[in-house]
Amino acid sequence: MNTVNDNVVADVNTTEQDRPLITLALSKGRIFEDTLPLLAEAGISVAESPESSRKLIFPTSDPYLRLLVVRASDVPTYVQYGAADIGIAGKDVLYEHGKEHPGGLYQPIDLDIAKCRLSVAVRRGFDYEAAVKQGARLRVATKYVNVAREHFARKGVYVDIIKLYGSMELAPLVGLADAILDVVSTGGTLRANDLVEVEDVWPVSSRLIVNQASLKTRAKYLQPLIDAFAKASQK
Repeated sequence: MNTVNDNVVADVNTTEQDRPLITLALSKGRIFEDTLPLLAEAGISVAESPESSRKLIFPTSDPYLRLLVVRASDVPTYVQYGAADIGIAGKDVLYEHGKEHPGGLYQPIDLDIAKCRLSVAVRRGFDYEAAVKQGARLRVATKYVNVAREHFARKGVYVDIIKLYGSMELAPLVGLADAILDVVSTGGTLRANDLVEVEDVWPVSSRLIVNQASLKTRAKYLQPLIDAFAKASQK
């Protein structure tokens, strides 16, 4: 199998010592695990897993590619500001980041991995539909403030948004919020906490993102990797 390195032809003025080290930022968990087969299709392997290591930087079988493992919400920031050349992040994270920090990111590919959905959920027994019809002002807990604001504005629902960073399911159970807007995969966590989905907001999948400056200055080395991801994601 050809590797990405095999596809990069050094020009006569470039030595191996001059080749840049490409950094790929991504989060541990499902995105990391779903990315490994895509890297394998490009002939690249990773010896260690962030689930069993305290390291945050991981070498790969390609000496010119390393992985940077950060919080999911931080991936776009690392890429936008050039600490990483490329990254993989969910549509939900990218949308929120783009609202706060527009520009600087190129999104060439929807990798169609780590698929889930953004949903509104409430405590079982809470009549969400009736509350909306009656024009009640609802308190909604979420870390996706911009998504929530736009979703409820489109529906004409009055809400007070409470920003949380985790354990969303707890908010309706202790009276902090009437509803939550959060990522749902299997729905198991909602069921375990006696919550039910009442609205789908939109589907989520993870995308490849590229620093625009890196794409210009390192195109010769980045483009084969981008092409490899595109090809692998179509299988």
